[in-house]
Amino acid sequence: MSIAIEPRKSPRQSRSQVTVDAILDATARVLIERGHAGTNTNLVAERAGVSVGSLYQYFPNKVALINALRARHSRDMLAAMEREFRPRAGETLRAALVRVIEASVAGHQLDADLHQALHQCEELGLPMDEEHDAAHEKIQGWLTELLQAHRGEQNRRDHSLAAFILMNALHGLIHAVVFDPAGRVPVKAATREMIRLADAYLTAPA
Repeated sequence: MSIAIEPRKSPRQSRSQVTVDAILDATARVLIERGHAGTNTNLVAERAGVSVGSLYQYFPNKVALINALRARHSRDMLAAMEREFRPRAGETLRAALVRVIEASVAGHQLDADLHQALHQCEELGLPMDEEHDAAHEKIQGWLTELLQAHRGEQNRRDHSLAAFILMNALHGLIHAVVFDPAGRVPVKAATREMIRLADAYLTAPA
C-alpha cells in the first residue's frame, strides 16, 4: 500500500492559508524538539491550536506534513539564494564563487535546526515529493549557467557535470559545518576553504 505524500488540498482562502501555516509552523517545532519518531498528527494539531479533523482536511498523514514543511523550507532557501546565482557583468569567476558559496552557506543557516531535522528525515529514507528534487535541479541549473558564463576562466568543459560535482561536494561540506553541534570548525573559515576548493577544481588542468 502506497503512502500519501502530498497534501489533500491547497488552501484557497486567506483563512485557510493561516490554518495551514499554523499547522506547518507547529510541525516544525515538534520535529525539531522530538525528531521524526516523536512527531505525530495529534501533537501537531494540539500545538497548532486546531482539531485533528482540521489537520486531516489538508494533510492525510505525518509524511505529507513533513513533505509540505520541506517544500516550504526549500522555497524559502531558493528565494534567498536565487539572486546570488545570477551572472553579473564584469564579475570574475572567483568573485562569483565567493558570492554563490557564501549565499549557499547562509541559506543553510536559515532556520538551521529545521534544516537539520528535515535532513535527518531524508536519511531515514522517507518518501519525498517531486518539489524537493526539483529544488536541487534548479540549483544545479543555476550553477551550470554561471559556469557557462565564465567558460573562459575555467578548464571544465562539461559545465553540467562540473555543476553536479560542485553542488554535491559543497552541499556535503556545508552540512558537516553548519550542522556540527560542537561547532568544531568556524563557519567563516570553512567557507573560505570551500571557495578555494571550488576554484582549484574549476581551474585545474583538464
